[in-house]
Amino acid sequence: MDQYNTLTPEIISKLKAVSDHILTGDDINPDFSRDEMPIYGTHMPDLVVQPRSTEEVAAVMKICYENTIPVTPRGAGTGLAGGAVPLLGGVLLDMSKMNRILNYDLENFVVNIECGVLLNDLAADCLTKGMMYPPDPGEKFACVGGNVATNAGGMRAVKYGSTRDYVRAMTVVLPTGEITHLGATVSKTSSGYSLLNLMIGSEGTLGIITELTLKIIPAPKASASLIVPFEDLKTALETVPKLKMSSLNPQAIEFMEREIVLASERHTGRSTFPREMEGQPVGAYLLITLDSDSEDQLYTLLEQAAELVLDAGAMDVLVADSPAKMRDAWAARSAFLEVIMEETKLLDECDVVVPVTKIASYLEFVNKTGEECGLVIRSFGHAGDGNLHIYECSNDLTEEEFKKRVDKFFDLIYKEASAQGGLVSGEHGIGSGKIQYLVESIGETNMALMEGIKRVFDPKMILNPGKVCYRLSPIYIYKPLSARYQALRISPYKRWRKTFFLFFVPSFFISYLRNFTQFYRYLYTFYIENFELRLYNM
Repeated sequence: MDQYNTLTPEIISKLKAVSDHILTGDDINPDFSRDEMPIYGTHMPDLVVQPRSTEEVAAVMKICYENTIPVTPRGAGTGLAGGAVPLLGGVLLDMSKMNRILNYDLENFVVNIECGVLLNDLAADCLTKGMMYPPDPGEKFACVGGNVATNAGGMRAVKYGSTRDYVRAMTVVLPTGEITHLGATVSKTSSGYSLLNLMIGSEGTLGIITELTLKIIPAPKASASLIVPFEDLKTALETVPKLKMSSLNPQAIEFMEREIVLASERHTGRSTFPREMEGQPVGAYLLITLDSDSEDQLYTLLEQAAELVLDAGAMDVLVADSPAKMRDAWAARSAFLEVIMEETKLLDECDVVVPVTKIASYLEFVNKTGEECGLVIRSFGHAGDGNLHIYECSNDLTEEEFKKRVDKFFDLIYKEASAQGGLVSGEHGIGSGKIQYLVESIGETNMALMEGIKRVFDPKMILNPGKVCYRLSPIYIYKPLSARYQALRISPYKRWRKTFFLFFVPSFFISYLRNFTQFYRYLYTFYIENFELRLYNM
C-alpha cells in the first residue's frame, strides 16, 4: 500500500532553495483546487510551484520523491475529469508559466515549444509562418502540454488526426527527478517500445512533460464551412457516414441540437444558424468545414457536399465562405460548454466515443435514458470521428439526488457504448472521475497492465495519485484497482480493526461529518473491496 508524507517546514525550505516561484497559504489561488468539472471533487494543494525551466521541475521532483510527497501537474486547469485536482494536497506544479514558443524548424516541419504554451497562441503563431498545427480541441485556451497529456482530438481530427499524431519528441521529468528525452524529429520509428506514446494520454501520471517537438503542416490555401439544418438529429447523424465515404475529405464534421445552438447564440449575441426553413422548425445541424489548395477546387468540393447532404435529407445548405462568416459559425460551436456552465446549476459530462455508424442509434439511446433518469441532456460533438460530448444538467435537483441519477445514467450509457464497440473517453481523459467506468470498459487484465506501467515509471506512486488507474481509498491511501490481490496481504479482521480506528479519530471523522453521504460511499467501497473481493478469491 502506498502512504504519503506531509510537507514539513524543513521540506518547504528545501523546495524554496531550488525554486523562487513558490506559493503557500493565502497566496494560493482557490482555482488550483479544481478543474472545470468540480463535481469530481476539489482539494487545495499545500504548496504551489510555478517553474520556469525543466531543471527547476527536476529539482522539485527530486525533493518530493525523496520525501514521498504527492505531486499534481497542472496546465490551464481546463480539464473535465478531475485530472488536475490535488486530491491529497501536497505539491501542485503549475506548468502554465513555461509558455515559450522556442523555435521553428520549417525544413523538417516541426515547432519546439514549452508545455505551457496555449493552443490558441500556438495556432496563431503557426499561421504567421504559413503553417498549421492541426489539432483543434474546443477549448482554445488550454495548454498544449495538457492536450498531449489527454491526447485531445478536437474538430479537425476527422481529417488530420488527434494530438498523438503530431508529437514527434518531448522532454520529460520523471517522478525521481531524472530528465529524459523521448522521440526524435523523424516521421517514423521502430526503435523499441514507444515510450513517447506511453507518455501521450497518461494524464501526468508517468512523468512531467516540459518541452515538446510538434509536427506542423502547410496551411490550406482555402477553406469554407457549411451550416446544414435538418428536421431532426437522427437524419443529421445518418448523413455523417455518407460524408465520410465520399471523396470530400472534410476537415471537420460537428453535430449539434437546436436547444444548445439557441443558447449559444443568446450568449454570443449573434444569430448565424437558421431556426426554421419555410415554416418548418430546424431540429439539428451539421457544421462542416472543407479545405483545399485552391479556391476553384474548394468551390467544387462545396457543390459536391451540398448535393450530398440535400440528397440525404438536409433542409437547406448555408455557405460560410468568408473569414467573418466562418468565425461567427464556429464561435457559436466553441461557446457550447461555456453556455451550459452558465445556465446550469448542477452539471456532469461524458466524453464517450462510438463508431461513426453507431452515432445515431447511440444518441437515441442516450436521450431516452436521460429522460428515464429525469435528467436534462445536452449533446454535441465531433460527428466525424464518433466523439460525443454529452452533458447531464439540472437546476432543481439536490446535489445528492443529481449524483444518484447521473450514476444510474452513466452505468447505462457506458455499458451501451461498450456494447456498440465504443470507449468511455475520446479526448477528455479518465482523471479521477471515470476510473470505475474504465475498469468496466477495458477489463481487469488491461487495468493490471497499466498499474504495472505506472509502478515502473513511479515506484513510490507520488505523481498525480488517484488518477487513471488508481483511486483514493477511505483512509487517504491509494491502492491498485486490482484490489483482490491487495486484499490477500492483510487479513480482513486486522484490516477492519486498523481502518475502524483511523475512521473515528476526531480529525478524520469531523472532516467527513460534513458530507455523510460521501462518508457512507467510502465505507461501502471499502467493504466491497476488502471483504467481498477477498471472499470471491478464496
